[in-house]
Amino acid sequence: MGLISNGTTIFDAGALDSGLAKGAMTLIKTLTASSSGTLSFVDGASSVVLDSTYKEYVFIYNNFHPASNNQKLTFQASIDSGSNYNVALTSTRFYALGGENNSTQSLTYDGSEDQAQGTAFQNVNAATGNGNDESSSGILRIFEPSSTTFVKHFIITTQSYHGSDLSINAYTAGYFNTTSAIDAIQFKTTSGNIDAGTFSLYGVN
Repeated sequence: MGLISNGTTIFDAGALDSGLAKGAMTLIKTLTASSSGTLSFVDGASSVVLDSTYKEYVFIYNNFHPASNNQKLTFQASIDSGSNYNVALTSTRFYALGGENNSTQSLTYDGSEDQAQGTAFQNVNAATGNGNDESSSGILRIFEPSSTTFVKHFIITTQSYHGSDLSINAYTAGYFNTTSAIDAIQFKTTSGNIDAGTFSLYGVN
């Protein structure tokens, strides 16, 4: 026996209608860094979608590699299609670390990485070395950026190879304090270029 709600079949003979599945991720755009000063995802440009199509967007970056040693990946948002990246945000951050020689371990709240109504680019990961094998990878989630009612929450989880031979797992979260729709996100390093890495934008059903 099937289950029908308001004329729509929810399941039939135990099978869930795939058209109603939630949480599926749709790849929207991938940018590949190559000595790049900035990487920008702007709604409506170059096939980028960052609007009310999805209530959640996920950025996954793989093997961010800075051109200069011990640099951090940063990001900011725009409400004017990328003309300015300076939306006021409030954030918090903590991290766990361990050293290759097993002599350094800690779990730390890092107030130096916070912003309180700041408009600077938010640090995403720990300082990452530029050695040939050093990199950082992570996930940034932003919730309903097109809302004109609520602030825009974000959550970031990253794993980095620090230039001092440390493994650093960092957690950052916060909100953009605006009720204007966010329509662009930009990534850059604290100094120098993004030497390599892929940055993919997904929409979540």
